[in-house]
Amino acid sequence: MFAGIDEVDWASMEHAYGPADDVPGLLQGLASADPAERESALDGMYGAVHHQGDVYACTLACIPFLFELVVDPGIQDRGSVVELLTSIGGIDLDEDDEDDLDEDEIEGAANYAMAAAAVTAGAGVFFELIADEDPGVRLAAPLALATLHSHPVRVLALLRERLPVEADDEVRLALVEAAGRVALRHRPLAGQAADWLGRLAAEAYAPGLRLAALAQLARCTPDALPGDVVRVVAGLLRELRSGPARPEPQPVEASGPDAQVTERTAAPTLVGQLRALSAEETAGRSTPWAADLLRTLHVGLDDRVDDRTELLMDQLRSPDPWQRIDAVRMSGGLIRAWRGSYEGLVRLVGAQLTDPEPRLAEAASHVLEELFGLAAPAADALAERVAADPGGWVREWASGPPGLGSSVKALARLGDARVLPALAAALERPEVPHDVGFTIGYLGGTAAPLAGALRRRLGEVGLDEGAYDRASPLLAGLTALRAGEAAPEVLRVLRGAPEYRGEWLRSAALRALGSFGTAAGCAVPELRALIRRPGTAAATEAAEALWAIDGDAEAVLPVLIEGLRAEQVHDSRAAASALGGLGERAAVAAPRLRALLAHDELWLRVDAAIALWEVTGQTGGTVPVLLAAWEKNRHVRVRVAECLARMGAAGAGAEATQVLRAELLAVRRHNAMDGGYGSHDTYEDENLLALCRRALLGTTGKGTTS
Repeated sequence: MFAGIDEVDWASMEHAYGPADDVPGLLQGLASADPAERESALDGMYGAVHHQGDVYACTLACIPFLFELVVDPGIQDRGSVVELLTSIGGIDLDEDDEDDLDEDEIEGAANYAMAAAAVTAGAGVFFELIADEDPGVRLAAPLALATLHSHPVRVLALLRERLPVEADDEVRLALVEAAGRVALRHRPLAGQAADWLGRLAAEAYAPGLRLAALAQLARCTPDALPGDVVRVVAGLLRELRSGPARPEPQPVEASGPDAQVTERTAAPTLVGQLRALSAEETAGRSTPWAADLLRTLHVGLDDRVDDRTELLMDQLRSPDPWQRIDAVRMSGGLIRAWRGSYEGLVRLVGAQLTDPEPRLAEAASHVLEELFGLAAPAADALAERVAADPGGWVREWASGPPGLGSSVKALARLGDARVLPALAAALERPEVPHDVGFTIGYLGGTAAPLAGALRRRLGEVGLDEGAYDRASPLLAGLTALRAGEAAPEVLRVLRGAPEYRGEWLRSAALRALGSFGTAAGCAVPELRALIRRPGTAAATEAAEALWAIDGDAEAVLPVLIEGLRAEQVHDSRAAASALGGLGERAAVAAPRLRALLAHDELWLRVDAAIALWEVTGQTGGTVPVLLAAWEKNRHVRVRVAECLARMGAAGAGAEATQVLRAELLAVRRHNAMDGGYGSHDTYEDENLLALCRRALLGTTGKGTTS
């Protein structure tokens, strides 16, 4: 085996972590009789040779040797090698990808193309492997054929022929999954594949196979799904539950090669996805593949939010705790990315908070934490959990500062006063949780009783190198409460900020003083001293605070106008926003602001346009800039909508009205991302929708169009 491996100049090649001279050892490890050695070698292949899906020269050199492994019946775990080959050769670069490549990426793209050609050239061996004695090989081979073979008609026919004679349930699911892949990659065959999948979904097959067929129909031809797909899927899930008794989820002490998830690319097959799960996740599941099938179904249902919501509600009523855990997680994914009516779904997520299975209750807490106002139907359930679990009010971490528990944050983000005891206790801890101040901000005046503790703890902060970490949560809370009585303590921090992170600490202190308004009069001399250095970020921040405290436009105008010319775009944006806050008193800055409407930086153009409208009341030159930014960068929409809401639809004009209405009709959230999300995405999008409605309800703007 591996004839010629020593003739390859491995040392002249590189992988993700340096010279590739260790690759022959990895290949030998894949052929080892020792399971631990095979697993370690496979980790090395994914972690270095095929790191995060990359293809290097050494990856290409491995391909012939990997094919040697998969055709040798004496090698164990060949299914994993089939998956590795599928991943190496299955990366598609479409024309749009190629157009976006820069010079540094051209070599990588060439490697992907060569890998695809090399693996595709040898893909005929997978026809033999689809009937291999090793079920792991049979599990990986169908998707390898569907992904790599150049004759999809032949592949689809083989999948159909193989299904009736295949005895292994999971391999049968892999055959169905491969048919969906063929339909996606070769659209002329979609109808043929859909006919077969539709028959599988409708005939008297096992419920898991029928569910798999429905999932693939949703992926490749969603129009072919039955009209009552939710009822059908709910029935199949009940059939799965009524099978052999399945154990409750039990804590598992993972050990051995499966003890932790290794660094691998997204596994291309169902078995690969299962291997990526921890031992704890799969323990106790009689049908661990069901969750993946349901996720695939949800992806296919896409914008059919009502159907997806109804299906998840059915799952959340299941007696099977694993189905409910999966449903809770999928509910979070649905609500984060799609707009809809979720009251009933959220109420059922909240009901999981009292479940004795801790992983279920914890998953529900995390989902509710990210819903902000949408979590209102679960408010009572959250309050009960918070009251019953003081030990969960604050979470300690192995590294980094402590943080508030998910249920505490979720309840606070609803503005619910029942969370105050938890926040008060957090403020008495030796180390205040890093997120307590921002959390208080969602409570508004309801959190006023906490102002005294915030002020006292801020006064106790030592102004050393750790001052920022200890003071920033307290400053954020005082800012949110506009607690002017704490001005002396904040001024102490401003004056004594250390060099380490001192700029950040001073910024936080200045924001707090500005929020206090006239109650921070004691800080005026300090602020007047700071504005004597115009053009700096500190001067701009001090000027904004000074204006909020004593309204001296004559003193702050020159500082803010000079700030528009700051070297850092962030500082120019801050100056523009501060000028807008002065309103008509800053009309003298209009020419400078108007010049910034053509700036290269989109966010600065937006801030300048908003400020120009605020100081002149004229929409003619500003609204086009705002609407252009709206279309170019979806993340700027909340900022733009805030301004349009203040203008009112009539003031903003017909084009703005059309844009706002189109946003309200969209099903997907404006900031939804494929493959990722932010913890505040739902909050930001719901805020955008509220602003759009407010803008459309407004009938007059404050200014003119000229």
